[in-house]
Amino acid sequence: MVTASMSKRRQEGGDETAVRERILEAAFAAFMESGYATTSTLEIATRARVSKRELYALVGNKQEMLIACISERAKRFDVPADLPALRDRETLEKVLASFGTKLVCEVSDPTVIAVFRLAIAEAVQAPEVARALNSIGRETSRTALRKIMSLAQASGLLTGRPAELAEQFAGLLWRDLMVNLLLGVADRPTPREIAGRARDAAAAFLQLHPLPNDAPAA
Repeated sequence: MVTASMSKRRQEGGDETAVRERILEAAFAAFMESGYATTSTLEIATRARVSKRELYALVGNKQEMLIACISERAKRFDVPADLPALRDRETLEKVLASFGTKLVCEVSDPTVIAVFRLAIAEAVQAPEVARALNSIGRETSRTALRKIMSLAQASGLLTGRPAELAEQFAGLLWRDLMVNLLLGVADRPTPREIAGRARDAAAAFLQLHPLPNDAPAA
């Protein structure tokens, strides 16, 4: 009896997870098509094939759905647990290039670009979209990059404030690509182009921040 009860609870938990994912997919699709402000919870429930009661129980209100949608995508920007020890500048350059490749690959995804466009379009009617995207989505990648810079600084490979170093690397990495993608005047770069962009940004960044004993004589 106990085993059967536990099995039933696991099955119900799995079913709820699947339904929750279906609700979030329906919510995201509705936000993209109709806009956040004008999308109703009834529309989302209809798309997800659930009742409004079930929708609220498993996810919450519309704003909580938006935050959940962005949070799921933000998980992809975490620094991996197996980050190599930053003992030399060559390793640091490889780590920055790898992180830059992942970041541009994820953010340049058409779905993510659509989220940014949604936040811009809803900036007046629903400013919470932009706030959620900034505090959850963008902050995840910024925190991850600051962590890399902090580790490099602790290892004596960089000098300066980690937050400022992270901003400088991000600027070298993106240049005007993000604006062009948002405007639709540029295609998403290929994996090879993304990797090349990240390697160039890492090399340029380290050239701008040589170690004191590596700086050229005046």
